[in-house]
Amino acid sequence: MADTFPLRPRDIFDELRKSVVGQDDAIREISVALVKHLVGQPAPNMLLIGNSGSGKTTLMRAVEQFLVQTPDLGGYANVVRLNANVLAEERQGYGKVVLGRLYENARKILGANAPAEEIIRSVQRGIVFIDEVDKVRANVSGQPNVRGIVAQEALLTLMENENVEFEADGRTFVVNSAQTLFVAGGAFEDLYDSVLRRATIGQDVVPMKPVVVVSSSGEVREELPFYLGDYLKYDDLFRYGMTPQFISRFESIIVLNDLGEAELARIFVEPVGSIFRTSREYFARFGIDLQITRGALVAIAWDAARQKRLGARALRESYRRIIRALEYEPQNGGTLTIDEEMVRRAIAAREQGSGMKR
Repeated sequence: MADTFPLRPRDIFDELRKSVVGQDDAIREISVALVKHLVGQPAPNMLLIGNSGSGKTTLMRAVEQFLVQTPDLGGYANVVRLNANVLAEERQGYGKVVLGRLYENARKILGANAPAEEIIRSVQRGIVFIDEVDKVRANVSGQPNVRGIVAQEALLTLMENENVEFEADGRTFVVNSAQTLFVAGGAFEDLYDSVLRRATIGQDVVPMKPVVVVSSSGEVREELPFYLGDYLKYDDLFRYGMTPQFISRFESIIVLNDLGEAELARIFVEPVGSIFRTSREYFARFGIDLQITRGALVAIAWDAARQKRLGARALRESYRRIIRALEYEPQNGGTLTIDEEMVRRAIAAREQGSGMKR
C-alpha cells in the first residue's frame, strides 16, 4: 500500500451507509477501525450488541463487499463470518478452525498458486466476525456452562496474540493474531430484559417513565424510552455470563439502535437487495410494474416497529402476508400497486388468527 492511504473513514462510512440503515454510530466506529486495520495500526476489537434484525450481520456483509469491490483492497478482503454456537461444537480447537477458514479464504482471494508466505500474511491481517457470541455464555440460569466457558477461553487465547499452530495443505503454520481484527455480535436477549428491569424500578438510575408516541400512521401508544446503551454497565455483561477476561479484549462495545418506523421504511425500499426491490424484480419477470403507495409503506413500517425484538426481520413477515397470494398467480403485464388498504387487511387477518384472504 502507498505511504499515503487513499481512503478516509468518511469514505468507508458513506459506502457502508448505502446498505446499513439507522446505525450511523456503529458505522462510524467500524469505519475508523477499518482504516486503522488497513494501514497496519492497532485497531480495536469490537463487540456489537443489538436486537435481532438490527443490522449486525448486514453491517459485516457490507464491510466484506466494500473490501472486495474497492480497487487495491482485494488483498485485505479476507473476512470470515462464524457462528459462535457452531464454533463451540468444534473438537479440533477453535483457534485452528478460525485460522483454517481464513487460510481457505485467502487461497480463494489470492489464487491457489499464491506463495504460502503471502497467504499467511492475508490470514494474519484478516477480519473475523463472530455472530451470536451471546450463545457461549459462561453460565446459564446461574449454572456453569462448560461449553461456553471453554469457547470463551479458546477465543480469548486467539485474540491475545498467541502463536497458534494449524495445518493446511499438508504443512504446519504458526500464526500470530496481533494484526487480526475481531468483531463479535449478539442479541443478548436476557441482557436487555435485566437492564430494562433495573432501569424500570430505578435501581442505580432514575426510574423510567412511559411517554406517549404518535406514529406516522396516526396510531397512539405508550412506550418506555429505553435505550440499552444509556444504562449498560460492565457488571451487566458479567452477570449475563461473559467473563471479564473475554470482554476486556473488546476495546469498543457498541449498542446498536432499535429501528424506528422511519428507519424500517427506508430499509424496506432503499438498499440494494431490499425486500421491495427484490419483489419488484420478481414481478418484472412477468412484465408487471410493482408499485407501493406511501400510505402502504408507512403502514408496513408501523406494523414492523410494533414487533420490537425482530427489527428489520419483522418487515419480511408483514410483507409476506400481503404479497404471497399475488406472487402465486402473477398476472402478465400492467401495474400492480400495493396500497394501505391491502396492508391493513393483512394485519387484521393476522391479528384475527388467519392468513390473508385472496
